[in-house]
Amino acid sequence: MAQPLHDNSCDEHVFSSLFKKHSKNLHDFLYYKFGSQLNPKDKVQDAFIKLWDNCKKVPPEKAKSFLFTTANNLMLNAVAHQKVVLKHQKKPQKHSTNESPEFLLEEKQYNEKLQKALENLTEAQRVAFLLNRVEGKRFKEIAQLLDISVKAVEKRIYGALKKLREDIEEL
Repeated sequence: MAQPLHDNSCDEHVFSSLFKKHSKNLHDFLYYKFGSQLNPKDKVQDAFIKLWDNCKKVPPEKAKSFLFTTANNLMLNAVAHQKVVLKHQKKPQKHSTNESPEFLLEEKQYNEKLQKALENLTEAQRVAFLLNRVEGKRFKEIAQLLDISVKAVEKRIYGALKKLREDIEEL
């Protein structure tokens, strides 16, 4: 049985290779799951800081799981904080544009329906669908990123497409 070269992630070369290997996929995962409003780049950095702080406890083969779990929890905390901030925000924001009120209303309604259609997807379907359609990742890449089979990725994406077609017919 092969022994791992490093039993923790504290070696600078190991940590650097972990960052190069996982940072983009971690960012993309957070972006597609939570959007850009909560600064997924910052959460990726914070997750790697936490990995460095706990590097003696985390072997390199467990680092990916640690990073994704930590970053996901950081985003969930940011979402909870954002809810508190929005609850106490009282000033309505005013926007002025040159578009007609009818156009703005139609655009707003369309965006709401589109967001609603995406929200109606399961989280697994939404993540797989956005990774494929927006990021352009292949099924095999998505399967590796999410640690699932290619068949599971296909099922999630095709299920998302079917659900979106149903919801979009109502548009």
